[in-house]
Amino acid sequence: MDIKEIQSLIKFVAKSGASEVKLETDDIKITIRTGSLGNGYSEPTYVHTMPMAQQAIPAAAPAQTEQQQAEINNAAEAEKKKSEDDKYITIKSPIIGTFYRKPSPDKPVFVEVGDTIGNGDVLCVIEAMKLFNDIESEVSGTIVKILVDDSSPVEFDQPLFLVDPS
Repeated sequence: MDIKEIQSLIKFVAKSGASEVKLETDDIKITIRTGSLGNGYSEPTYVHTMPMAQQAIPAAAPAQTEQQQAEINNAAEAEKKKSEDDKYITIKSPIIGTFYRKPSPDKPVFVEVGDTIGNGDVLCVIEAMKLFNDIESEVSGTIVKILVDDSSPVEFDQPLFLVDPS
């Protein structure tokens, strides 16, 4: 990183209003701090640069450690699980709100894993702005997995249920 890039970074940070920015690359570490004095003027911008320690590159690559092998195995298992989940239909949240599995605290849950559902069956309730919205199934099948905990906030288009259509 040359001096012109650092200067443009300082100007960008000053205009953005951020009070501190840290940047770390392979060969340099930069911290930029800005602040306001309360009288319309900014206090000086400080730039701290530290060259990163050079690491010796081994002549020959060592054999994989157990941790690296475990990470590779975990990634393979996750990929296998993802391909298994591809055969399921994902029911997603149509709105932002709070997810509830029961119509009220003293009532039983709408659906459990293994339940057979039909088109139009109520699966859950999502509260948005003090309104409780029934979320109905648009598919028929069997509930394979419930992806959200009860009373949890959900986002628009967040997966809620996995359904096996067969």
